[in-house]
Amino acid sequence: MAPAGSTRAIRTADTTSTTSTTSTTGTTCTAVPNRHGHQQEALPMKLRSVLTALALVLGALFAPGVGVLTAAGEAHAVTKISHATATSMFRSSGITWSSSGGCSNRNVSTCTSFDQLNLATAQGAQTLRSASGCALNITGGTETGHASGTYSHWNGYKLDFGKATCVTNYVKNTFTYIGVRGDGAPQWKSGAGNVYADEGNHWDVTFYNCGGC
Repeated sequence: MAPAGSTRAIRTADTTSTTSTTSTTGTTCTAVPNRHGHQQEALPMKLRSVLTALALVLGALFAPGVGVLTAAGEAHAVTKISHATATSMFRSSGITWSSSGGCSNRNVSTCTSFDQLNLATAQGAQTLRSASGCALNITGGTETGHASGTYSHWNGYKLDFGKATCVTNYVKNTFTYIGVRGDGAPQWKSGAGNVYADEGNHWDVTFYNCGGC
């Protein structure tokens, strides 16, 4: 028996048990032991469920290739077509094409190739044909040998059209003159935003879209 006035130290064994309590709001909280063996209150079950759901939603949104969170380059992705598809489209619209080498190999500069042409570019040529009523002959496509750049022949945005009175009059009388390019070529812009540069013996056209197809 301990002497009067003395304090008896009571040792309690560490446990791994959990204790559940109910708050005044009716939410059940669970006390769990930490690594020192002392009990600590865990997050309310409802709150844990909300946080878990939020984490799943954010994980899905930020996953590669999803919705508006994709990279800026992907936001401007374009549809590419083959040489065969492009020629079929041009043929159906009465558009012709030619090359000094009489070939369609994309890796030969004297050929006229439509491999990897943007679908919108092919449609833009069809729009020009139907809107102008002029005969069109394409002399340059996606083959090597043209100037480089994002909106280039190689990347499928440009086509060269042989110079002819009909198409020249249509471009100059219908579109807006916007001044000369860095290399001195005068330029006209269509209402759709496509740019026509007069390179002397042909029209160098940049199709940012199909021209209202």
